[in-house]
Amino acid sequence: MENFKKIVKRQTPARTIAVGFAALILSGTVLLLLPVAVQGARLPGLDALFTATSAVCVTGLVTVDPGDTFTLFGQAVLAVLMQLGGLGISSVSMGLAIAAGRRISFRGRSLVREALNVESFEGMVKLVRAIMTMTLLVEGIGAVASYPVFARDYPPLRAAWISVFHAVASFNNAGFDVLGGGHSLIPYCSNVWLNLVTDAMIVLGGIGFMVVLDVLRCRGRFRKLTLHSKVVLTTTAVLILGGALLLWLTEPISFLAALFQSITTRTAGFSTIDIGAMTNAGLLVMMILMFIGASPGSTGGGIKTTTFFVLMQEVRIIFSKRRLGAFKRRLPKESLDKAATITLLGAVVVFVGTFVLCVLEPQLSFVQLLFEQVSAYSTAGLTMGITAGLHPASKAVLIATMFIGRVGAFTLLSLWVTRPEPSAKYTEEAITIG
Repeated sequence: MENFKKIVKRQTPARTIAVGFAALILSGTVLLLLPVAVQGARLPGLDALFTATSAVCVTGLVTVDPGDTFTLFGQAVLAVLMQLGGLGISSVSMGLAIAAGRRISFRGRSLVREALNVESFEGMVKLVRAIMTMTLLVEGIGAVASYPVFARDYPPLRAAWISVFHAVASFNNAGFDVLGGGHSLIPYCSNVWLNLVTDAMIVLGGIGFMVVLDVLRCRGRFRKLTLHSKVVLTTTAVLILGGALLLWLTEPISFLAALFQSITTRTAGFSTIDIGAMTNAGLLVMMILMFIGASPGSTGGGIKTTTFFVLMQEVRIIFSKRRLGAFKRRLPKESLDKAATITLLGAVVVFVGTFVLCVLEPQLSFVQLLFEQVSAYSTAGLTMGITAGLHPASKAVLIATMFIGRVGAFTLLSLWVTRPEPSAKYTEEAITIG
């Protein structure tokens, strides 16, 4: 036992987090395989693993309908997996330790710093306490606000549980529902109140905890926000409104449905329209939004809004001959290097996964398989209705893709790199580009 603790302490924070996610997925799989978790026949092991991975990675892709397949116990397991996966195991563990009055070690702070993608160790305990409070507050308000809608169609206790589950799934950008029938939120497409409540929870979970806390600190005064918050809020607003407008123009749907789909596409995974009946133009818009995803330090996935913003700024400065930056602040060159690397790695994961799916599923169209792969990588959870009928090997590909998308391809690639940077420097020589 003592040797095991020493081995654990020697691991890097990124490696510990990745192993933690994997352990949580396996634990969730075991719980979902229990007879008490499933209604009727026993759940196949691969489907249990797929569902647990989707819940921990806050994706929402499912091979079985959660409402029709799982008992209250099984649905509660999914809710816990979504909560732990969305907030991060290290953040929740630290929150419980703080509540118990325990002292937080330096390693514990390092894990939370890595999980939340923050720069400094300063105020880590205060930050985690604020995150836990905000999570409970937003999910509590969301559950209460959703209850009147579900109470019209379900008995009081059932409506209450659906409201709580929906709030957890929405804030954590998970996209699961326990309504049954595999329709997601399509029956509530025209319900303005539920649409707006769900939109608000998705956006709050997707912009990142640091941004929400910064907005509260500055009392909503945009000028006083940090550069990170300004970039996240402006990019999010442009993507939401731009995506809604494009979907409204390309699909025969209301603007309310287009707005909801634009918001949920960027990693939440709920749907109020039939994705399988959409035009290719609408599907392309959704794939772009999914690939970009949410913001750093949030419950969502994708390459992140800040990565997309930095790349767009680089394109702008090529033509304007200015330095990389925004809002009268200059960005370090390392930001562009990291943004380009993250985007390239994301594209590689999507292309390789799609190629394998094309080999395994020749009867399905390229658009269907590409959409499924992008959805899995960005942890968006939207589907054209093909997930349940996929070959077991294809499901395994999506499981790996969801895990990579949640932990991060950049993080996974650096897990085993422990070599110090070489001191030798070679002579610089240019090559022709473009």
